[in-house]
Amino acid sequence: MEKQIIWRGLLAGAAAGVLSFIFSRIFIEPVIDQAIGYEDGIGAAHEALSGATGGHDHGGGGGFEGFTRAVQMNIGMGLGVLLYSIAIGALFAVVFAVAYGRVGNISARLLSLYVAGGMLLSVFIVPALKYPPSPPALSLDETLRQRTLLYLLMVALSAALLVAAVYLGRRLNAKLGVWNAMLAAAGAYIAATAIVMLVLPTIDETPGPLLDDAGNIVYEGFPADLLYDFRLFSFGNQLVIYLTIGLVFGAMAAKMLGDKRRDTVSV
Repeated sequence: MEKQIIWRGLLAGAAAGVLSFIFSRIFIEPVIDQAIGYEDGIGAAHEALSGATGGHDHGGGGGFEGFTRAVQMNIGMGLGVLLYSIAIGALFAVVFAVAYGRVGNISARLLSLYVAGGMLLSVFIVPALKYPPSPPALSLDETLRQRTLLYLLMVALSAALLVAAVYLGRRLNAKLGVWNAMLAAAGAYIAATAIVMLVLPTIDETPGPLLDDAGNIVYEGFPADLLYDFRLFSFGNQLVIYLTIGLVFGAMAAKMLGDKRRDTVSV
């Protein structure tokens, strides 16, 4: 049965990847184009101040890292979001298989939505509060390794703390009741993640305005509304992925399992 669950997770992830690509292509890619335009502009301003020649090339003619922007925004993005969504779908299926029958007498559909919501919260929302997503053209190459490791650490700690919070809620259920146990578990998760965020270092690479030797602004800082749009659409993209996986997988799992459990909360 586990293999069948995993396969359904992969299929749900693939469906989510298709919708994610459509969403990304419509909403996120134009923001990335504008961010690249900003990087090219501030690069040219730096060169004008220093008297250097040359510039950035993101694939408008000769290609960026061997690929044109057209390839990056279509084939590259398409493969990237598809593989990412399939990987999330596989992880989702594993979590579902472990949780099914162990977290109360609830249906596969409802459990699927619970798992999707929990993963969205712990794998994206909470880590993004500490290390919010930024357009590729915004971050410094020198800090790429540090930023990646810190983000992955935040994801791992957030997921582990959520699992611990669920376990704590189950243990407190008999003593405090369902509602109070849920509140205690949620409070413990919030407190623990807040401590983690305070301990981990902060990285802020958003470019400010470029100034000349006299202190005059030569080029404006990175537009706040552009950064806001990118982060908002990044959240929307993740919501599309997890909601699609939760709904598609829940329907397939319920049919496979012949689930007759109830769609009500039970801790």
